[in-house]
Amino acid sequence: MNATTWITDIALVLIVFRQLREGPLTPRSYLLPLGIVAFVGFSYLDTVPTGGNDLVLIGALMAVGAALGIAGGVFTRIRRVDAQVLIRAGAVSAVLWVIGMGARLGFQVWVDHGGAADVARFSTDHRITGAQAWVAALVLMALTEVVTRLATIFLRSRPLTRDRRPAADPEPTVAAGRRA
Repeated sequence: MNATTWITDIALVLIVFRQLREGPLTPRSYLLPLGIVAFVGFSYLDTVPTGGNDLVLIGALMAVGAALGIAGGVFTRIRRVDAQVLIRAGAVSAVLWVIGMGARLGFQVWVDHGGAADVARFSTDHRITGAQAWVAALVLMALTEVVTRLATIFLRSRPLTRDRRPAADPEPTVAAGRRA
């Protein structure tokens, strides 16, 4: 793993920690994590292999990412104070995020420090065509986790972002004692 990989992976892990403190739900809340995974996607996702059982591996890890992302979004506190929607990652949300992002980081470290032969053996036994299948699966898992978490937060926040002012009075106004 190079320095860019370490920085990117650690940044993805740390994103949730800035949400442990309640703050406003703004476009930046969506754009920062999406920007990081877009960078990762463009940096590491050259192709999506389709040979052997590559798509099964990719689909399985994307399903794990989706489950972690949706659960993380569900366990994020969302509330409205005056005209502002506030979010705060709860403990469960933070743990799920760290599990997802940390597991990928841990897998990369393990492969780089003695696990490569085990992964190669597993890949051969399960008809996974090679390293690019693992890269695609792990990158798409991260992308899926981020997108589903943000989508869940977005959908949960929608009812709170609607204008809460009372509807206009349907009765005609009274001016100087006469109906207008």
